[in-house]
Amino acid sequence: MSYNIVKARYSKTDENGKTKAVTEQYLVDALSCTDAEARVVEEFSPLYPDLQVKSIGDTKITEVFNPDADRFYLAKVGFITIDEKTAVEKRTISQILVGAPDFTNAIEEFNEGMKGTVADFEVVSLAETPIKEFYPAKL
Repeated sequence: MSYNIVKARYSKTDENGKTKAVTEQYLVDALSCTDAEARVVEEFSPLYPDLQVKSIGDTKITEVFNPDADRFYLAKVGFITIDEKTAVEKRTISQILVGAPDFTNAIEEFNEGMKGTVADFEVVSLAETPIKEFYPAKL
């Protein structure tokens, strides 16, 4: 499985009753880009008949914490290891998507998700993403 970003465009009615075209991003845990596209079409076609999938792409996201949130933050985390042969410190960057209502809670959710991790790590960055929803794998 891999995480794919799907950008979908459709007409949406706002709170003032105006209809406008919007393009939104969704993260889908899928076997392939084709599977990710099918999943978004399945979810949105009944609601938005004018749905168009504009793009699909793989991401470098390795894990998702609190996937049921309304807002998502991308944490770039440097995992620190020591090369046994050269005794040189090496940092490997991983990207983790964290669902939270705001930045402060995103930090708390990240720390909760990392509890029990035995590897040394440091947070390189944490920023809000345009991802609107996460769709886990259908197994």
